[in-house]
Amino acid sequence: MRNQITLIGSMGENAQVTNFENGSKVARFNMATPALIKGKRTAEWHKLFAFGNIAQFIESFGGSGKQIAITGKLVSRTYLSKNGQLRKVTEIEVRHVIG
Repeated sequence: MRNQITLIGSMGENAQVTNFENGSKVARFNMATPALIKGKRTAEWHKLFAFGNIAQFIESFGGSGKQIAITGKLVSRTYLSKNGQLRKVTEIEVRHVIG
């Protein structure tokens, strides 16, 4: 079985980019995909992140409302929030992007 996801939609905001000391970077952003629920148009929101050259591409060419297509994989992780609560989040690690 493969862990692969393909989405076509719009970036919800400019990516938050973190630069690391070793020169690599990670871009985190949200993406909306259109949905039809009970005959009403709405959007499904997804959390995404990308490393390296893909993060650079997103930083340079992505932006709020930008139409993109991505392929990637689902990644689940846990972390401690600022108030000490254990949180779980599922995100999409972007492997390819067309924008």
